[in-house]
Amino acid sequence: MNNERLQGEMVLRRTMGEAITLVEGNKAPLFSAEDGNGNVWNLNDLLAEGKRVVLYFYPKDSTPGCTTQACDFRDNMSTLSSADVAVFGVSKDSAKSHQKFSQKKDLNFPLLLDIEGDLLEQYGVWREKKNYGRTYMGISRSTFVIETDRILSLAKYGVKAKGHVARILAHLELE
Repeated sequence: MNNERLQGEMVLRRTMGEAITLVEGNKAPLFSAEDGNGNVWNLNDLLAEGKRVVLYFYPKDSTPGCTTQACDFRDNMSTLSSADVAVFGVSKDSAKSHQKFSQKKDLNFPLLLDIEGDLLEQYGVWREKKNYGRTYMGISRSTFVIETDRILSLAKYGVKAKGHVARILAHLELE
């Protein structure tokens, strides 16, 4: 059973017992989050600077798919940065884990901490997952592109790591 409810300026779609699903055209949930190095990033501040934001959620530092995705963003950061696009990765990993992953893979963008899962809930990426017949809650690999007016121009859940950044570049018309 689907129902819609108005929360602030955003219509959220929720199926009974499931996570919120944001869609293109929704206002992005505001956030202020610390990265693995202790720097605090605030969505309102980034948007006020004229930056578009790519916020991507991934399951775990240093795993094969997450490494592929992070290194792909790293390798395309000059293109993204030159177009005033800020990129942030988000997982439930610790600051120490983020630091180790960033250093090992020479990442050139921040990894935000969300140990308590607040951002995961706001963006609806904490979802039921199934693997080898086992059902559990976890992070659905998801990406959101937030325009300078705070509107989501892209909201994708369950994305594949390989080729994902190329699809983001095409969406941003940067390829």
